[in-house]
Amino acid sequence: MIERFLTQTHFSSTEDYKQHLHFKIPTDFNFAYDVMDVWAAEAPDKLAMIWASETEETRYFTFKDLKEQTDQTASYFQSLGIGHGDMVMLILKRRYEFWLSMLALHKIGAVAIPATHMLTVHDIVYRNNRASVKAIICVGDEYVIRQVSDAIPQSPTLQVLISVGPITPEGWHDWHSEWDKAPRFVRPAHVNTNDDTMLMYFTSGTSGEPKMVAHDFLYALGHLTTGVFWHNLSPDSIHLTVADTGWGKAVWGKLYGQWFAGAVVFVFDHEKFTADKILRQIEKYRITSFCAPPTVYRFLIQEDFSHYDLSSLRYCCTAGEALNAAVYDKFFRLTGLKLHEGFGQTETTMTLGTMPWVEPKPGSMGLPNPQYDIDLLRPDGTSCEDGERGEIVVRTDRHKPVGLFKEYYRDPELTRAAWHDGIYHTGDIAWRDEDGYYWFVGRDDDVIKSSGYRIGPFEVESALMTHPAVVECAITGVPDPIRGMVVKATVVLAKAWRDKAGDALIKELQNHVKHETAPYKYPRIIEFVDSLPKTISGKIRRVEIRDKDSHKQYQ
Repeated sequence: MIERFLTQTHFSSTEDYKQHLHFKIPTDFNFAYDVMDVWAAEAPDKLAMIWASETEETRYFTFKDLKEQTDQTASYFQSLGIGHGDMVMLILKRRYEFWLSMLALHKIGAVAIPATHMLTVHDIVYRNNRASVKAIICVGDEYVIRQVSDAIPQSPTLQVLISVGPITPEGWHDWHSEWDKAPRFVRPAHVNTNDDTMLMYFTSGTSGEPKMVAHDFLYALGHLTTGVFWHNLSPDSIHLTVADTGWGKAVWGKLYGQWFAGAVVFVFDHEKFTADKILRQIEKYRITSFCAPPTVYRFLIQEDFSHYDLSSLRYCCTAGEALNAAVYDKFFRLTGLKLHEGFGQTETTMTLGTMPWVEPKPGSMGLPNPQYDIDLLRPDGTSCEDGERGEIVVRTDRHKPVGLFKEYYRDPELTRAAWHDGIYHTGDIAWRDEDGYYWFVGRDDDVIKSSGYRIGPFEVESALMTHPAVVECAITGVPDPIRGMVVKATVVLAKAWRDKAGDALIKELQNHVKHETAPYKYPRIIEFVDSLPKTISGKIRRVEIRDKDSHKQYQ
């Protein structure tokens, strides 16, 4: 499969990869037709997806099954008046209908807008009106149905409502009573160009209203390197990525790159995450490849791994936020597997990462993916030296990388602010070591300036995470009349330490940070909490902590 899209398909070193990664760009590329339907023609009985549910029987999909069922879904959507360029929001949790819908929307040239089931009425109204959403396809649980229904009066462009059950309100379409009655699918004469919008995400920013990140049809091709190389997948792989389908991480790890490789995508449809549930799925279904954000790994390593047979696991990756070295080290001790970190944004595919031929450095994001021309810039726009902090940017003056977003939809001013003069600005701060590895510092607006020092939240969080009492933490700055800002740590304690929360433990954690990193970085303020505020995509909302602290008085 991948030889259709790359001039060279196997790499043995970073230099080999850097020199010889070249895409062959098809005309009017469409992932559903040019990858999935080709698999169905060449390997129809090859297993493509395992869908395991807490409440239903496990379903197995071959590539032939997906071809037939996505054709049927595309015809069903057309029968409801959904066509080229129409905006369709998907609120489907981990239901298998998400994959059928995504591929079907690609087949008719409509725009998929994945969204989390945690959206409120306000969130849905905002998205409907900003994107002129025409149709919503959603799970039929009480919460989601209520939020969508209450949003209808304020959503004038919304015309089609589809429920996959179990609840289907009056006036809505019932997927499972209507789907198989649609006529035989006929592929449209013209579906898309490479520049057409295929997919759109509303970013869950740490401040402000979400931005609309629009991706063209080549975005799917950009994820070839994600699945084939970073995840190190092959047709005999069974891959599990932990991600809700409303997150961009879902198409990073549960769709495009994995099926370029011909791997089996494993989906666990569950309501509430526990580390035990995930480990049981790995054991039962003999998962070979696993990817999850560092937060998941932090909970996994709290479990007793001797209770699980994880011998099928061969390769593990992490992305979504920076990985603390302490988590890497403990997972390696428990499994013997190295965690291969990757970095990217909603606006990109993987821009930095640790490929199979790269030796991970615990806590590092890895090396630039040559698919992107990566640089580190000072505030004056000049390139940083090794060891110097700067903003991660993508240079686009020579070409637009395969996988980089198209625009912030309907917001040219915001697009120009982030992407101008041949440079896309990520807003993420890092430094590069002498071996070319990148090390995350923080978002540009999260960096703390204290007594003349610039302190990145991640470096203090990494130090705190090496203490056994700490499960999660967030570092923020608190205004101080003398130092300008002082470092504050908001800490979630491990169960065994919660009854020890107090001055003695605060002092112990402060001394621990002084020992693990430069003493000036230690948190002068520590607050213990039950949980950290997070975006709907699971990222820590430091801005919310700062806002709450602005109303407090610290001594």
